[in-house]
Amino acid sequence: MPSDRRTSPPVPPRDHGGSLSAAIAAFGGARGDWIDLSTGINPCAYPLPDLAPSDWTALPDRPAQQALEAAARRFWRVPDTASALAAPGASALIARLPALRPTGTVAIARPTYNEHAAAFSAARWRIADDMPGADAQVIVNPNNPDGRIWRAEELRAPFAVIDESFCDTAPEHSLIDHAAGPGRIVLKSFGKFWGLAGLRLGFAFGPPDLIAPLSDMLGPWPVSGPALRIGAAALTDTAWATQTRQRLAHDAARLDRIMTARGAALAGGTDLFRLYRVSAARRWQARLATVRIWSRIFPYSDNLLRLGLPHPDDWPRIEAAW
Repeated sequence: MPSDRRTSPPVPPRDHGGSLSAAIAAFGGARGDWIDLSTGINPCAYPLPDLAPSDWTALPDRPAQQALEAAARRFWRVPDTASALAAPGASALIARLPALRPTGTVAIARPTYNEHAAAFSAARWRIADDMPGADAQVIVNPNNPDGRIWRAEELRAPFAVIDESFCDTAPEHSLIDHAAGPGRIVLKSFGKFWGLAGLRLGFAFGPPDLIAPLSDMLGPWPVSGPALRIGAAALTDTAWATQTRQRLAHDAARLDRIMTARGAALAGGTDLFRLYRVSAARRWQARLATVRIWSRIFPYSDNLLRLGLPHPDDWPRIEAAW
C-alpha cells in the first residue's frame, strides 16, 4: 500500500540544544571558555536548599513525594479532580504517553519540540501536520521554538497532550484548567524555569484514568530523594518565581535590542529563549562560536537562530560579540 504523505511526514531528527561538546570539537576551547545559549534553561538557577544525608542514602519515601505533588498542585493551581504525577523529567513522560491510547494518528503542528513526534513514531503512530480525523494531538504551549500560544478551543482530539515546559514565564497563558478533562494531559518541566535541568524533574496532570497507568509505567520511586526535597522547596517559593519572571522579561528585551541592532529580526520565542530570523543561520552560529558563544540552529531552516538568555555576568561578552 502506498504511504500517506499527508499523515506520515518524516519525523525530524532528534536534535537538541546543549551540545557544547560538539561546539568544542568544531571550534576549540575548553568548556569553561564557552557561554552556552543553545538551551532555554534559566541561567540563574534556584538556590539549592540544605539536604539531609537520608535524602541521598534512603529510598525516596511516599510522604516526600506527596509533599512535592501537593506543592506542585498549589503552584500551578491544578484542578482538584485532576491527578498529579512527579517523574524524572518531562522527557520520561513524553516517551511513555503514546502507550496510553491505541495506535492511531496524532496531529503535531511543526516545527516544535521534536521528542513528541519521535516518541509517537517509535510507538508506531502516524504523524499528521493537521487536525482532521486525528486520534490524538500534541501542542507545546508556548511552542518551542517560536513561542506560539495555544487556545483552549484548539484542543480538538479525544486525546491531547499539552506540553507547558516553557509556560512558567507566562502563567496567564496556561491551559492547566483542562488537566481534569477527559483525555487531557498537561506536562510541566521543572528544569527550565528553575534552572536545574540536571535534577531531572517533571510533572504530568490529568484525569485518574490516564495518570494511574502512566504512574505504573514509571514504577516505584520514580523521583530521587534530592529532587523531591529541592522541588518541594522551589515550588513553595513564590517570591523567587515572581522576581525571576521579572528578571527574565527584562533580559529577554535586552537581548532583543542587541540582536536587532545587529541585523537580526525577532521571529518569536519566550522569556527563556528568543528566536531570530537572520540571513544565514549557520554563518551567524559560526561567528558567535569564534568568540565562544554557542547558539541553536535548526535542520529544517537556513535562517532561524535561537538564543537562550545569558547569565548576568556574561552580558559584556554578549554585547561585544560583533
